[in-house]
Amino acid sequence: MNELKKSFQDGAFIPYIVAGDPDYKKSLEIAKKIIDAGADALEIGIPFTDPAADGPTIQKAYARSLNNGFKVKQIYQYIKEIRKYSDIPIILLTYYNIVYNQGIENFYQKTEKIGVNGVIIADMPPEESKQVTKKIKDKKINQIFLVAPTTTEKRIKTISEKGSGFIYVVSRLGVTGKRKNFQETTKKLIKKVKSNTDLPVAVGFGITKPSHVKKARKAGADGVIVGSAIVDKIEKNKKNQQITQYIKKMKQKI
Repeated sequence: MNELKKSFQDGAFIPYIVAGDPDYKKSLEIAKKIIDAGADALEIGIPFTDPAADGPTIQKAYARSLNNGFKVKQIYQYIKEIRKYSDIPIILLTYYNIVYNQGIENFYQKTEKIGVNGVIIADMPPEESKQVTKKIKDKKINQIFLVAPTTTEKRIKTISEKGSGFIYVVSRLGVTGKRKNFQETTKKLIKKVKSNTDLPVAVGFGITKPSHVKKARKAGADGVIVGSAIVDKIEKNKKNQQITQYIKKMKQKI
């Protein structure tokens, strides 16, 4: 069993941060604090100028990182720094333009070499993934795909066949962001995905409260991904201690 799938055995709490937000040094400090607080895996966004799947909170984080001089090529050194500190599974979230501009083979060779466990290309549907999947078939990196509320059972099976590591269940249509309630439709979606795949299932988009984590787990999710709520605390310049306390509270409900 690969390290990423293994992290889901007892339920996985997966925080998301943007590389270089609010700046390179502080971003690394935050990543280390999040790991120490009990994260089971870490999802890291590569700053991009046109993040179509992301809401205002994460868009602003991308802008802060880029405005402070973060370059895409720095992601490799950034991950290396985290790897010196921890062997936690790392998932990169990016967009196809970034991968294409780096060179598909080059991008995956480098990310594999530095110990990245999984990659999510937010704007790459499985039907258009052949160029990528054929390049990584001999690599140890998991290619992770998104399932939306509108995804059919047939397509879920296709995603399960083409992807690995886990399936990312998007809890609602639209972009990332906070929300008040955990919807009944999300519970049904989790159950639908679980019945059509053997891969672990992680739910994200709008998970902000311990009660959301508890409900997601009760519905059958193997893990939860929390992004906007954490990025919002970084934007508001919350002390690392407040971020770690939040992580611990959320983790308790896994």
